[in-house]
Parts: sequence; structure tokens; C-alpha cells
Amino acid sequence: MSSIQKGHRFWYIPDGYIPRESLGKVESHEAICLLNCYEEEASIVITVYFEDREPLEQIEARLEGRRTKHIRTSELQKDGERIPKGVPYAIEVVSSVPVILQYTRVDSTQPANALMSVIGFPLS
Repeated sequence: MSSIQKGHRFWYIPDGYIPRESLGKVESHEAICLLNCYEEEASIVITVYFEDREPLEQIEARLEGRRTKHIRTSELQKDGERIPKGVPYAIEVVSSVPVILQYTRVDSTQPANALMSVIGFPLS
């Protein structure tokens, strides 16, 4: 493997929102898409921030070396608490090894579905 660093250890996604309703067969959803290019397993810690309540902290995930993982934000939970639908949120992702993070939103609140995918904001 090259000595060039692939990815970052700290990522931020400021614009999260899971719609209350979906139309058609595809459910609106958002996902944190991670890629670990290293041999070493990555320990991932996720914090979800809200406008008017305390954050959901210390949500843990694992990402094996040389693998990818897609985590739907609607499935994130801490002590049984989840991200509520219809509520804006932001996400912080901290990894034990550098990873690449992409954030994807599928909006099916109208007949013409929309897909948005962006790279999160890395903090070196």
C-alpha cells in the first residue's frame, strides 16, 4: 500500500433530515457511507447533534480493514433513542484510522425521487 494517507479521522455532516413521510416504494433515507482503505479495522464513534435537545453520543460501529459500510441514519440509536423523523440534525464521525466518508440522501416525499450525495467535511 502507498504511504499516501487515504481519508481522515474526523468528519462532520451539518445537514441531516429524515422526512416524516415517503411516497411510492422507496422510503426516504440518509446514509453514512464509509470506506476503509487500510488493513486495520476502524473503530467508529458517532455523535448526533440537534437544534433543541441534547446529542445522542457514543454510538459505536466497526469497519473492517479494506471494506466499505453503509449506515442508515434512521438505524442509529443509543440506549433505545433514535433520530426522530422530521427533525434537523448534524453528525460527527470519529474514526480510529483514516476513512473516507460520503453522505447520501434519498428523498421520496414527492413522485419524482431525488438523490443527493456529498463528501462530508473532513477535519484534518
